[in-house]
Amino acid sequence: MMDLFDLRDRGDQVSFALESAFFLSSSIFIFLTASKVLPFLGWLYLVFLLLCLLNWSKIRPPRGFTMYRYPISIFNFFIYITILLSKTTQAQSPDKDTANIQSAAGATAAPLPSQTTSGVIEISETTTTFRPIFTVPTEADGGESLLPNINDPNATDAQVACPGYIATNVKRTDYGLTATLSLAGPACNVYGTDVEILNLTVEYQSADRLSVRLVPAYIDASNSSQFILPTELVHQPRIDADAGSSSLTTDLGFVWSNDPTFSFSVLRKSTGDMLFSTEGTKLVYENQFMEFVSALPGNYNVYGLGETIHGLRLGNNFTKTMWAADVGDPIDLNIYGSHPFYLDTRYYEVDSSTGNLTLVTSSETNATADYIAYSHGVYNRNAHGQEILLRPTNLTWRLLGGSIDLYFYAGPTQPDVTTAFQTSAIGLPALQQYFTFGYHQCRWGYANWSQLQEVVDNHERFGIPLENIWYRDFDNDLLRYNYTEGETFLSNLHASGRHYIPIIDAAIYVPNPENASDAYSTFNRGNDTQSFMTNPDGSLYIGSVWPGYTVFPDWFGDGAGPWWTNEMVTYHNLVAFDGAWIDMSEVSSFCVGSCGTGNITMNPASKIGLEHADLETEMLIPKFSQVHPPFKLPGEPGAVIYEYPEGFNLTNATEAASAASASSSQVAASSTASPSSTMPNYLRTTPTPGVRDVNYPPYVINNVQGDLAAHAVSPNATHADGTEEYDVHNLFGSQILNATYNALLVAMPGRRPFIIGRSTFSGAGKWAGHWGGDNYSLWAYMFFSIPQALSFSLFGIPMFGADTCGFNGNSDEELCNRWMQLSAFFPFYRNHNTLTAIPQEAYVWASVAEASRTAMNIRYSILPYMYTLFYLAHSTGSTVMRALAWEFPNDPSLAAADRQFFLGPAILVTPVLVQGATNVSGVFPGAGGLGEVYYDWYTLSAQDVSSPRANVTIDAPLGHIPIYLRGGYVIPTQEPAMTTRDARRNPWGVIAALSLQGTAQGNLYIDDGESVVQENGTLFVEFTASGNALYASARGTWNDTNPLANITVLGVQDSVSSVSLNGVSVGEGSVRYNDTNKALVVSGLGGLTSGGAWREDWVLRWS
Repeated sequence: MMDLFDLRDRGDQVSFALESAFFLSSSIFIFLTASKVLPFLGWLYLVFLLLCLLNWSKIRPPRGFTMYRYPISIFNFFIYITILLSKTTQAQSPDKDTANIQSAAGATAAPLPSQTTSGVIEISETTTTFRPIFTVPTEADGGESLLPNINDPNATDAQVACPGYIATNVKRTDYGLTATLSLAGPACNVYGTDVEILNLTVEYQSADRLSVRLVPAYIDASNSSQFILPTELVHQPRIDADAGSSSLTTDLGFVWSNDPTFSFSVLRKSTGDMLFSTEGTKLVYENQFMEFVSALPGNYNVYGLGETIHGLRLGNNFTKTMWAADVGDPIDLNIYGSHPFYLDTRYYEVDSSTGNLTLVTSSETNATADYIAYSHGVYNRNAHGQEILLRPTNLTWRLLGGSIDLYFYAGPTQPDVTTAFQTSAIGLPALQQYFTFGYHQCRWGYANWSQLQEVVDNHERFGIPLENIWYRDFDNDLLRYNYTEGETFLSNLHASGRHYIPIIDAAIYVPNPENASDAYSTFNRGNDTQSFMTNPDGSLYIGSVWPGYTVFPDWFGDGAGPWWTNEMVTYHNLVAFDGAWIDMSEVSSFCVGSCGTGNITMNPASKIGLEHADLETEMLIPKFSQVHPPFKLPGEPGAVIYEYPEGFNLTNATEAASAASASSSQVAASSTASPSSTMPNYLRTTPTPGVRDVNYPPYVINNVQGDLAAHAVSPNATHADGTEEYDVHNLFGSQILNATYNALLVAMPGRRPFIIGRSTFSGAGKWAGHWGGDNYSLWAYMFFSIPQALSFSLFGIPMFGADTCGFNGNSDEELCNRWMQLSAFFPFYRNHNTLTAIPQEAYVWASVAEASRTAMNIRYSILPYMYTLFYLAHSTGSTVMRALAWEFPNDPSLAAADRQFFLGPAILVTPVLVQGATNVSGVFPGAGGLGEVYYDWYTLSAQDVSSPRANVTIDAPLGHIPIYLRGGYVIPTQEPAMTTRDARRNPWGVIAALSLQGTAQGNLYIDDGESVVQENGTLFVEFTASGNALYASARGTWNDTNPLANITVLGVQDSVSSVSLNGVSVGEGSVRYNDTNKALVVSGLGGLTSGGAWREDWVLRWS
């Protein structure tokens, strides 16, 4: 036997005893750890140990290692340290992508700490000890059980119970009229206290805008916030300076009646059509409930009224609720934003002999008939909770407060309406920085800076462009995301032309007052400046969000804005981020009421690695959550993600069956006793005259969360000026976007702020873009991303994108393949998914990587076109993504088309939205004999369309997204690159897609791509094609030195033998004409434009 126990050579008795103790304990530890991983390994170790002890196997100690006397102790020491390091790494990054790359055959993602106070958890098959944490009870976020009025068969019908109003004292004004409205009978007080006297103001504010406003006659400081929406919060359209003359030409008319009670109608003079009419209904106006009803024609076409996951055309059996809610994208229910605006389009068949118009009220149309459309817009400037009932013959608006503040836009086209709405009411969209149109990669759960670098490197390795890396994680310690490593990572990232965007949530951590080490300067500074919401008694309103118990900024006070700016600047000094992702801004809280009051000692008793941070909020540097939310996080026991897209069972049958089985087992294990068959005990409140019940208003809107306080700050939370949250809840998201916009102007002087926000209200687009929220990895949600984006075009927020490949659930190869290609043609292009779901970066699947490269090559080529679209949206109010019906307004067959879209006027996108499909049906508006032509992006050939309004079957194998160029337009391009910085340095190109008449037009806007003020000037290039020539004419002082590489002209019907640029002949070797696809490609123009493509005007001629 080896001399381990030979006491004659033991030396120091104490040293030997310590070594023996270590040998014994480490051997047991190694054996147990190895056995847990694989029992065979444990027994193999014991055999090895026995051989060494019997001296049948010898190991040689490393030279110079004198810590232990015996080689087997040294061996144990290295194995022991290796295991400890492995455990530390796994504890720090349990959600590392490589741990999640798994088959769907029942393999579970690494779970997070469970909702228990136990100090031991299992993470990736290892045991980790941590301090006990408090879990907010599930019932804390439940709220009262409420029955929405629209579902309550016993609900009182206000149209029956209430008396309506009578108008008196009607007076003409220079711009319209005023009147006094008084109750026409005894007050009904059905869902509040009736307002006895109202003031009516009607104004013809411009040639295309009419205002109808109803407010209580008696407003003072005690009730102003209940009824009046301050213009400094939400801009109120005013009478145009030239309204005295311009309004005389308006196509809108206002009429009113007292028969039998007050009603009004807005009509279009040119057609005699009633655009909005309350005739035959009663006006209800109470302190917590208002109702007005407008008739609508049969089969009407109404769009807008966001935010909801729904088709573009809203239909006539739909209730739209507006109460900003933190909820994962349910279909047809209220989610994050509120946009009380709609577009109404009406089609008329034109009698070819008389010119008479007949309103179309059927979905069936005649392919050979002539039609004309008129569109108008309606904006109800009200931020209270509300719902709009769309029914077959009418639209009913129900409000929980505020005033009736209506604006009617005459149109008569969607572009007219949208431009007028933006310029008069909500503001023009922000001009984004150029880099923001590059590709963005994000996920909840990237473990550390090293993993972020790995993601960046993988995109480079697989040749997939990457512009921005985002970080989303709700636990943080500076062992994983320390500032030193972060500075190196960000320095390298920026040097490569890329950017970094962090998540920023609204909730601010409240430190534990019983432990000085938990002091938190961000909270202290905010508290000192009275920057947080309070309870009615003046104490801090303390809710619960990711970091634990939290407070919420109060944008109505004087302190919150400057405090927010200071914290943003402070954080930017630590982490050089390039924009802000505003999340949880509805505003969300994980408990009903001020649940943290009296409980903040539940917050962490210690902090890990945060003592160096001046700004350690859940939003900017998320704290490690030591108070668990009242729900299971993805990957925890009972919340393991087994969901896959529709049709996954068809392409991955074995994995799908295994996942389905595991999911069923999980559901069974989590299920409780069957629910009682008795009816729920709903809370019903009755109004008390003169008193508001803001927490439980008598009228119950169809809120997705039920209780207005569920998963939100309670309605009775109080702001600095006394305003209750009930009156302004829907504005928090826009207020934080405004504050962040102003803060970034200070943190990054001179640069346009880049902000993506979740909760929005009308007008938010002038500060930020929006992403579609927590969608699902389902084919249905890929489809819904299109109407959602188009709706936000109407709302003045063109910078929109969905979580590509889906956020919730596991994606799969086919869905991600199709979705990565679709999103390449959305303005905001980001892949993002949830914690512990399988990885879905573009490089995970080979086919997705190839499909992404294909689509991104097109996207990065047309970035100059996209950037120009945004400049035009910012300067004129035009749209970027466009519904087919908006580009072809006189075709009623397109009224509900939302499976295709135009990017600007020139690019038609027809994606595959169905699992397993290898072709897709699409329409080519205006083609088939109606004067339009479309060219295939890939083949450059004109698309054959046999007849007007025909559905054409298009080949679309996996990895191919059909893209078409619309004849009559010129598109500027640049050679693509891995980043937008490098792409902007590449040579230019021009594609002229000729109309059937041989003409085309387009434009290009160029600036430095980032500055608020363009000190070096701008450049605007206009393109015109006609008569076998393409002209480029520029104006502006921006000096662009990139040469012109090539020009492609589509639809050249005759063979080409000669081409010249500004009279200089282009060599035959640089000219290619294809007689099959009728495309002329002229290359090698760099020598003729070496000083820059737009340095001088030019004309390209061919013959």
